[in-house]
Amino acid sequence: MTNAKTYPIIAVDGGGTRCRIALKRGQDTTVVETGSANVTSNFDGAVAEIEAGLNALAEHSAMSLPRLTAIPAYVGLAGVTGPAIAERLTQALPFDRVVVEDDRPAALRGALGAQDGFVAHCGTGSFIAAQIDGQRRIVGGWGPVLGDPASAQWVGRHALSYTLDAADGLAPNTGMAQHFLSTLGGTAGVVAFAASARPADFGALAPVVTDHAEAGDALAIALMGDAAGLLVRLLTKMGWTPGKTICLTGGIGPSYATHLPAQMQMDLKAPLGEPLSGALSLAREFSTEVTLERG
Repeated sequence: MTNAKTYPIIAVDGGGTRCRIALKRGQDTTVVETGSANVTSNFDGAVAEIEAGLNALAEHSAMSLPRLTAIPAYVGLAGVTGPAIAERLTQALPFDRVVVEDDRPAALRGALGAQDGFVAHCGTGSFIAAQIDGQRRIVGGWGPVLGDPASAQWVGRHALSYTLDAADGLAPNTGMAQHFLSTLGGTAGVVAFAASARPADFGALAPVVTDHAEAGDALAIALMGDAAGLLVRLLTKMGWTPGKTICLTGGIGPSYATHLPAQMQMDLKAPLGEPLSGALSLAREFSTEVTLERG
């Protein structure tokens, strides 16, 4: 029987900004990266990004595509909101043996491993997760229209709202507001940008906010504080109490560290790994199941 621990595995971690595909063979891991892969926002586009990544992976690993797609695969993608879309994606992908989930379990596994704790993941989208005694609970991740508080796109979108407030004299006209007004072409340009912007476009504005907040910009600090307050409320509702580990993950997640209450700051721990390492761990579990089934 093939040793499940050494059997090759493939892991896919895809979100609103990028998609990463990894092949692990023994101690060697090959990773390729493609573009946005959110199956709710653009199903066909997400499938195309994975297929492009697999072709690149085949080239980098010197394996044929049929050999590659025969390897057990774990796919965690943004926008997998339920069984129906998971099954549709399973049928659309070229893998012979694959398990499809949304991107949250991989991020949770990557951050905590097998340890207890909480994860506030804020990338282009966002979610809050808890892992206690081996049981996981995940809330949020419902996309930019109905959810994703404190995500990068949420911050970018609200930064423009705060900027318009500043232009109306309802908020201080700080450097952050002046930056957006000058780069986007005044209030009319801000409104025009927002009318056609995608979540990733709003998310691309978030670094401007975090940079200005670090420099002491009052409007940026207020925005980061408001976003951090949402995380505090959600983490508390999920059962966090002082002394329990919290990991801030995602592109903007770690930027909230200094905006959290003192006790939460004391409980912050660096994540053990990233979502892709979590996806590889889940791929290994799936590969073990496949190997055991085959005997």
